[in-house]
Parts: sequence; structure tokens; C-alpha cells
Amino acid sequence: MSNLHLRESRMSLKSKGLLSIMLSLPDEWEYSIAGLASLSKDGKDSVMSALDELCEFGYIKMTSIRNDKGQFETIYDIYEEPILENQ
Repeated sequence: MSNLHLRESRMSLKSKGLLSIMLSLPDEWEYSIAGLASLSKDGKDSVMSALDELCEFGYIKMTSIRNDKGQFETIYDIYEEPILENQ
């Protein structure tokens, strides 16, 4: 895992920690707000705010899709180095 995100002084410790955890999980891990919240004592709201910040900084991209059952699912693209949309 790159430590670039750990040196980002404008990002919260909560977001740095969540990204570190997400990067350490196996590739086949199924990401969800509830699943991520279960990995610490932080609740769903805290996880969602950290994910928002990680999106803002370009470390995560979340895409909502509709599955075969018509339910919405979120696809998480996680990056060790920030990817900004306008690059």
C-alpha cells in the first residue's frame, strides 16, 4: 500500500484510516457502508462522510448501478494514488 494518502495534510485521520483499511482488504471483499462500519466502532454516518471525503480527494470513485433484481448497488473503485476526474 502506498503511504501517499497518509501524508495528505488536508484530509481527516478518519478518511486516512478508512482508506488504509480498504486497501488492506482482499480484492474479493464486497464493499458496503454496513460492512465498512462493522470494521470499526464508527457508525454508518461516519463511514459515509469519510467516503465522501475520499471521493473529493480522488482516492475513491463510487458508481451506482441497478442489478438484475432492480436494486441499486454501489461499485467502489479504490486508488492508492488520487485520480481526479478532470485529469
